[in-house]
Amino acid sequence: MFTGLIEDIGTVRELRHGASSVQLTVATTLPMDEIALGDSIAVNGICLTVIRYGSGVFVADVSPETLECTNLGAVSPGSQVNLERALQLSDRLGGHLVSGHVDDVATVVERRRDGNAIRFTFRLAAHTLRYVVAKGSITIDGISLTVNEVTEETFSVAIIPHSLEKTTLKNVQVGGRVNIETDIIARYVEKLLGQGSATQDGSLTLEHLARNGFM
Repeated sequence: MFTGLIEDIGTVRELRHGASSVQLTVATTLPMDEIALGDSIAVNGICLTVIRYGSGVFVADVSPETLECTNLGAVSPGSQVNLERALQLSDRLGGHLVSGHVDDVATVVERRRDGNAIRFTFRLAAHTLRYVVAKGSITIDGISLTVNEVTEETFSVAIIPHSLEKTTLKNVQVGGRVNIETDIIARYVEKLLGQGSATQDGSLTLEHLARNGFM
């Protein structure tokens, strides 16, 4: 698990393509003496496993599915990526619970200044957007953020100067594609409440909520 608080902006050093996978080498300022083989590191919000590491670099395997379903398929040597090590139970939970499993990829449709912040608007597929709510949490390229507004096709977030400077969002422009992980709680609640719903179409009723301890 992760928190969505970015620790470092790494730089892709090498992409080594094999028959059925890719090995990704990332240069980083993360303390390598605190990293071990098998550790999980979120790269642009994708949980990857360290298979080798050395002075200022680590290597992880990336599956073909991950390359196809995330924006890692578009990175190349020199690309910058957001990095976060896995959460320790003793850590402060400054963001929200992030699994490192990307749900979808969104596209930036607007970037504009909003006071001291930059407001980004993203277009997201309806089957994923259903889990996004105003004032709820969302993970964008591994960054824990608060949703400002949701429409039928888009959602927006406001990025303060500190978050912009300390993450790769400073480089993202209109047309850019970002990894999205929705709040994991929403998906579990939907699945649990959907079982044995009081109506045939699966909609919730007061009776159903009361029977499941929500009233």
